[in-house]
Amino acid sequence: MDMIHVVGIGPGDARFCLVGQEAICAQADVVLGSERHLEVLPAAYRDKGKVAPKKLAELDQLLRCYPEETQIVYLVSGDPLIYGLGKWLSEKFPGRVAIQPGISAMQYLASKVCLPMNDAYLTSSHAKVPNFDLIMSLPKVFMVTDQQVGPYQIAQEAVKRGCRKTIIIGEQLSYDDERISILSAQEVEDRAYEMNVVVVLDEG
Repeated sequence: MDMIHVVGIGPGDARFCLVGQEAICAQADVVLGSERHLEVLPAAYRDKGKVAPKKLAELDQLLRCYPEETQIVYLVSGDPLIYGLGKWLSEKFPGRVAIQPGISAMQYLASKVCLPMNDAYLTSSHAKVPNFDLIMSLPKVFMVTDQQVGPYQIAQEAVKRGCRKTIIIGEQLSYDDERISILSAQEVEDRAYEMNVVVVLDEG
C-alpha cells in the first residue's frame, strides 16, 4: 500500500523547513506541494516535485491515480493538523497517512511575543465567517486569516461589541520582512496585510 507522508515545513523560512525530514524526501517517489513549498526541496530531490492541484476533488483524484506502493510526500505549511491538510488527508485515506509536524505560524508568533498557548483557542477565517460572538467572549484566541476576514475586520468586531481587546498581528512570519504589531482594537488600520496570523487578547 502506498503511504502519504504529510510533512509540515514550518512558517516559511528555509531554516524551519524539512528539519529532520530529509530522509523521507529522499525515499519518496513523488513530492507534492505548492510552488512555494517545493522551493524548499534540496536540489537532489527537486526532480521529484510536482505542484498539487488546489481543488480538493482534483487532489483526491490525483492521489488515487498513483500506482500501489508509490511513496508520496505532501509538503504543507506549518503543522498539518492546525488548519492544514492533515485532517482532510487522514480522513480521505485512512491508514495510509503519516504526519510529520512542523512549527505552525501560530506557535512561531507566540514564541516571538513570549505568549503561552496553554489556554488559547485556535481558529481560522479561511473561506468562512468566524463565530465572533464566541471569539470575543474568550480571553486568548489565535486566528489564521484570509483576505476577506483579516486583522482590521477582526478588530472591528471587537470595537462593535465594546470589547477591550489587544490585537497582535504577525505578518510574513519568519521571513526577512517579518512584521509584528501589538495594538488595541481601535488602533488596527484598514490596510492590506501580508500573509498573517492574528491573536485576540483581553486587555491586561
